[in-house]
Amino acid sequence: MNAFASGAGRAPAALLGCLLSLAIVAPPPALGDVKGLSKMGFGKTKDGEAVDLYTLRNGKITVKVATYGATVVAIEAPDRDGKVADVTLGFDSLDGYLGEHPYFGATVGRVANRIAKGKFTLDGEAYSLAINNPPNTLHGGVKGFNRVVWKAEPVDSPEGPAVKMTYTSKDGEEGYPGTLTTAVTFTVTADDALKIDYAATTDKATPLNLSNHAYFNLGGDTDSSILDHELTLAASKYTPVDDTLIPTGAIDPVEGTPLDFRKATAIGARIAELEGEPGGYDHNVVLDSKGGSLAFAARVYDPKTGRVVEMSTTEPGVQFYSGNFLDGSNVGKKGRVYKKHHGLCLEAQHFPDSIHHANFPDSVLRPGETYKQTTVYKFSAR
Repeated sequence: MNAFASGAGRAPAALLGCLLSLAIVAPPPALGDVKGLSKMGFGKTKDGEAVDLYTLRNGKITVKVATYGATVVAIEAPDRDGKVADVTLGFDSLDGYLGEHPYFGATVGRVANRIAKGKFTLDGEAYSLAINNPPNTLHGGVKGFNRVVWKAEPVDSPEGPAVKMTYTSKDGEEGYPGTLTTAVTFTVTADDALKIDYAATTDKATPLNLSNHAYFNLGGDTDSSILDHELTLAASKYTPVDDTLIPTGAIDPVEGTPLDFRKATAIGARIAELEGEPGGYDHNVVLDSKGGSLAFAARVYDPKTGRVVEMSTTEPGVQFYSGNFLDGSNVGKKGRVYKKHHGLCLEAQHFPDSIHHANFPDSVLRPGETYKQTTVYKFSAR
């Protein structure tokens, strides 16, 4: 019989109280004993849902991911002198992410990018979506995947610390057909890379285009823009758009246009040649790899700090966005005001508005199929 359960040998009351106190405050088991992975509370949503922040450390980089929106909150990487800084835009607390912001670090879906006029027809049935980027639907609608709390679990991956986040989007959510089950796994590898693996299944045919919307500024803690960053894109073609940023359906060569980044070029070198307001890059480029297998897609180099991020993806396209709509309305990390061109995005994707263009890669997921995508951002300095 346990001594604590018998009259004889009963522990002194003070000792028992101490033991009970220790039991209450004792930390939970260490995240499946995954080396380099830790978790802390990040606050609660306005509805009272708890949000966690996972920290993944491996090699020379540290990545922080929140369960709200499966959001990359921070990527800390060293410069050529070994100075570590956060190279992504965002907020110091959950409150910023709960407010209005341009998808800083978020997982976007069910359909990333735009759907023309918020309408599409699939298998003979017409669907209407919210118009949250008039006259179009953008990044999944009013409450896309960036506005929900994902479930998370640690993953003991041979590649490094990892966390798998899952979300089930019900049939009809934001107007989309089918119950969609999505998993996004974030892994930090020993060679200083953030690897993002996506998987999804559905019980009814649905458009699907998942991506991450991290904003990079390789200067780190800086008020400088990304216009002096040098960009290389492994893309010989792009998809021209109308004045509402919807593709015309054409697939044109980048040669002779400001979209030609086949050789490393400063982002600001030809940005003034782009027409429209507010001006800047917000274009889908067609990768030469055509998607399907993991291949080099883009490289960004900051001459000031020496930091480099190299992107590889299995997707056929990348949306290159130069932060044109950043207007100072968001006060981010360390009180920094995010102004035009303060960050850039490289969003791996199927082409925008693919549901309306038969000549674009098919973006419809059907029952019995599994959507899979992998995108890797590898960091270094020179």
